[in-house]
Amino acid sequence: MKTSEIQDSIFAPGEKTSPDYFTGTALLNVLVPKDETGTFTIGNVVFEPGSRTNWHTHPAGQILLITSGTGFYQEKGKTARVITKGDVIVIPSQLEHWHGAASDSSFSHIAITNTTEAGAVKWLAPVTDEEYRNCLGHETRFI
Repeated sequence: MKTSEIQDSIFAPGEKTSPDYFTGTALLNVLVPKDETGTFTIGNVVFEPGSRTNWHTHPAGQILLITSGTGFYQEKGKTARVITKGDVIVIPSQLEHWHGAASDSSFSHIAITNTTEAGAVKWLAPVTDEEYRNCLGHETRFI
């Protein structure tokens, strides 16, 4: 990630995410660990080019506010869509999906994640390189 991109960010980039749940490098800054009701968390996630989440679901849904760069959002069984600064993604409860950066752009979003007794997220299998290439529509190199 370019230093200028980090400096232009509204929030500090945060800590590196777990390779158990992300491909490539992504940084998470937890802005609100839980509100006083314990029903949501808010985090700023910064993805380096080509990085992405695993497939996953949220027991009580999630909202993504795209703040910079170009990325992808894909629901299981549907075509991936390009997302950019200013887009808002509302993810229903239990919907299997992934999101991450395009191969040639860093990408960041604010994630507002609802929590339940079951937690905030259920992590599933990694998005394969083939699945990622398919959303690009052409071959790409990976970091």
